[in-house]
Amino acid sequence: MSQDILRIGRYELASRLIVGTGKYPSMEVMRAAHAASGADLVTVAIRRINLDDPGGKTLLDYIDRTRYTILPNTAGCHSAKDAVLTAQLARELLETDLIKLEVIGDAQTLHPDTRETLAAAEQLVTDGFTVLPYIGDDPIACRQLEELGCAAVMPLAAPIGSGLGVCNPYSIRIIKERAGVPVIVDAGVGTASDATVAMELGVDALLMNTGIASARDPVLMATAMKHAVIAGRQAFCAGRMEKRLYAQASSPMRDLIAAQAGR
Repeated sequence: MSQDILRIGRYELASRLIVGTGKYPSMEVMRAAHAASGADLVTVAIRRINLDDPGGKTLLDYIDRTRYTILPNTAGCHSAKDAVLTAQLARELLETDLIKLEVIGDAQTLHPDTRETLAAAEQLVTDGFTVLPYIGDDPIACRQLEELGCAAVMPLAAPIGSGLGVCNPYSIRIIKERAGVPVIVDAGVGTASDATVAMELGVDALLMNTGIASARDPVLMATAMKHAVIAGRQAFCAGRMEKRLYAQASSPMRDLIAAQAGR
């Protein structure tokens, strides 16, 4: 497991937990939670960075760029045009080709607009970006995004910020079985058991923000999520036992008899 590296395009990550930067009670708590999570990749909403702060500091000043790779995202965009422009701004500001593509189609559910996401993804891939698109748990849309050249696909587990956990594990399993790129579950993970369930489905990584930031103790929850992701990944790699309808003794009688005969 020490060599179990997550590869997204040209990037290699030791941690399979990706964390966000919103909703924390303070920047200091955010930094402590990031450290506790063990994450290598931190996502930042470009449209929510205040570059005109009179204090001269922005969110980016609270992230150790020597420790974490920044994954800019297009949160707040509602069209392909806006998402592409935001991605281009992120590339200029952060000098990175990474982009988490997010194009929202509904203000209440925050579900992605599939058509606009596909249009933006095609343009960004052509423009040389390493694109990680947020999308519904739709195997067809995920396949289309992969065919366009996206470096990963990021199906939701549940609506953003809902904490409902994996609502449709069967779709997530199908997406993973068919994908030739990493599958990263994004949105809906509320607690450590949700994270473990998602990883046991075989997905390659999880991205979460609210589940950590909105916990009563965000730093402790970040630690729990770190261990939950590791446990879920290890359980998937180990291969769980077959489910059975009836009981089966842990020490069958024939084994006990054979052991006694061999004395």
